[in-house]
Amino acid sequence: MDQQDQSSTPFHPQSSRDHPQQRLPFADRLNPTARNHFVACCGEFIGTFFFLFFALSGTQVANTTEDANELMQLLYISLTFGFSLAVNAWVWFRVSGGLFNPAITLGMYLSGSVPLFRSLLVALSQLLGAVVASLVVHAIFPGPSAFTTALSPPTTLLQGFLIETFLTFQLLTTIQMLAAEKHSATFLSPIGIGLSLFIAELSGVRFTGGSLNPARSFGPALVLGEWPAEHWIYWAGPAAGSVAAAGLYKFLKVLDYERANPGQDASGRGQGEEAGVRLLG
Repeated sequence: MDQQDQSSTPFHPQSSRDHPQQRLPFADRLNPTARNHFVACCGEFIGTFFFLFFALSGTQVANTTEDANELMQLLYISLTFGFSLAVNAWVWFRVSGGLFNPAITLGMYLSGSVPLFRSLLVALSQLLGAVVASLVVHAIFPGPSAFTTALSPPTTLLQGFLIETFLTFQLLTTIQMLAAEKHSATFLSPIGIGLSLFIAELSGVRFTGGSLNPARSFGPALVLGEWPAEHWIYWAGPAAGSVAAAGLYKFLKVLDYERANPGQDASGRGQGEEAGVRLLG
């Protein structure tokens, strides 16, 4: 073939079959289910670590900067959490679902998107990732560590519980309707999820620390040894919000909600696909 023919020949990259991927020695000995669980747990551990590493370090920056006013600190923390979740959820969505939150994992299990055993495994991975992220932030960032969650003085236990409940409800509903429900904009769902956490933080940081995530509160509390009396609300509130959001999702699915607003790109039923997606199945 002459030079002209070579330059006009379209380039076809080599497929992965032509170049087998390198695998860990033990990977081929695992059955597919065990391997998939292992990969998902790795994804949730690493993703939770990086999500909380940047979120907690940003909180550390905001809370140890002397010349910043309170409102700017709250905005800075909210932006840090929102952007960190958006980026890391986008990165790890295809690996593990990008949940990074035991309460969200609970809600996804109740709504039928994540099997029970996988839910337990990834929840433990999320808690471990939160502990390691808290330990690293505590170790490498200067100044007294200031990234734990606690109720502000005017906030009662009931108020704190309800704030965490409603904010988590909003976050999980966003995840379910943008990511669990398949549509043409699903690939952009991490942006909506990050914005959902951002607006939740705007409302919650001042009063509860804006946890919405048992792992986010558990990691710093364990590493710093600071267990406020109200620590239970950071488990109970997000769990209650997730249960309520899962109930709403199941309610909408039972009613076949897509028919209420026909013509919208809300599901793949018109293409013979299931409306839901098994994120971690």
